[in-house]
Amino acid sequence: MRNGGKCEQCGGGMGFKNRHARFCSTRCRVRSHRAVHTPRIPAELTSRSRWIRCTATKRPITATGSPATSTDAKTWTDYATAAASTKGAGLGFVLNGDGLAVLDLDHCLIDGKPTPAAQKVLDRFPRAWVEVSPSGDGLHVWGTAESQPGRKITTADGLQVEFYTRGRYMTVTGVTYRAGGTGERLQFEDLA
Repeated sequence: MRNGGKCEQCGGGMGFKNRHARFCSTRCRVRSHRAVHTPRIPAELTSRSRWIRCTATKRPITATGSPATSTDAKTWTDYATAAASTKGAGLGFVLNGDGLAVLDLDHCLIDGKPTPAAQKVLDRFPRAWVEVSPSGDGLHVWGTAESQPGRKITTADGLQVEFYTRGRYMTVTGVTYRAGGTGERLQFEDLA
């Protein structure tokens, strides 16, 4: 008997007929599939109409495929429209100085695990939502900060970190590395 005779989604009994199945019903199978394959982007981001699409080379485009820019709100849209679009290669979120911020940690995942330098950064912001970047070997740490110019540093440990709050967009994969929200205060100055 597979899974001890319990549905992997709801924990209910499988019955004799489904004893080798993983789920007790189509409903549970679909829910399980959606839970695994649905991006877990915090509502603090999806509720704002600052979404764009981007090409494989990270050029910003609108949901209809026209050029977009992080400084022209007429080229942005809501999350549902951007997510439903098939233009380009992925999603992007515009940072406009309203308090949202991102730490972009480059080349910090090795075999899916953060380098010691990256882990130090993650430990500093334990409540922040962290997603895997499009490259698959970087992380985006989402939080809040005062509006300020973007900056790039290399930490003493060799970690490349970029910090943005405005006039920029970030690609968004929705591939959650660590669940959390965007309310964590990001202190870039302490990382150098």
